[in-house]
Amino acid sequence: MARLHGYLSIIASAVGFSTLAMFGRWVVAEGVNTNSLLFLRFTAAAVVMGLICVARGERLPAQRALWPLIGMGAIGYVGQATCYLTALQFASAGLVSLLLYLYPVLVAALSVLFLRERLTRARVLALLLALGGVALTVGPVTGEWRGVAFALGAAVIYSVYIIIGDRVLATVSPWMSSAVIFAAAGAMSGALMLVGGVTLPATPGGWGSMVGIVALATLMPVSLFLLGVARIGATNAALLSTLEPIVTALLAAWAFTERLSPLTLAGGALILLAAVVVVLGRDRHPTEAPTVA
Repeated sequence: MARLHGYLSIIASAVGFSTLAMFGRWVVAEGVNTNSLLFLRFTAAAVVMGLICVARGERLPAQRALWPLIGMGAIGYVGQATCYLTALQFASAGLVSLLLYLYPVLVAALSVLFLRERLTRARVLALLLALGGVALTVGPVTGEWRGVAFALGAAVIYSVYIIIGDRVLATVSPWMSSAVIFAAAGAMSGALMLVGGVTLPATPGGWGSMVGIVALATLMPVSLFLLGVARIGATNAALLSTLEPIVTALLAAWAFTERLSPLTLAGGALILLAAVVVVLGRDRHPTEAPTVA
């Protein structure tokens, strides 16, 4: 049952993360810069999650777990977001997304090297299906080498983030993990914001979109993702996360009346098939993490 909850948590997390493109487009349209958006996003999320931890009576983790969590927020989340947004300035969204979604392959390789996981035939099949689906979903792939470099940087950073999370989450609840990660990411993006300038939403609609980013694209998906990693392992979590681009495409079609091409639909079908292979596969996380409420 714990593994089923893990699968469902990662799927729900992918749906939540997919709303970031929609809400983010609305916020950026009001002139809000990247660092200001990240500061508002993570600081508000840290406050909410901190209050939840206080209500649950949770304490800060020991330094052995605390510092990796701080690094996951300050370096992992902020670094990945910065690389991703910078890559978009030098390459097409399709190429950037395709390169970013190489991270399941990187996670699988790192898991074999550092977590002693087995790269089973089911996982290899799921990797191939997921990568093929993402390639069909993301659209045109054009851009210069700087875009490629930053997109690959985002994939590498996110892969390391997931691997570190796999190690740390066996001893820290997803609530406290999320609170520390959010606080660290908020502090780092706040420092960058002070250097680059502060811009805030100018309309109630813009602030409403920020609320959506905090609640639906941050608090819910990050917490569920960390919970899922603890229960099904880093590789399976990364593979299931490839559902995100197809959900993003569906939301864009609904919110911005963007047309879904036959290739996008075919890519979505391959990604869904990869998810089915992961769920039905018989491979197991080598050290099943304790259940966290």
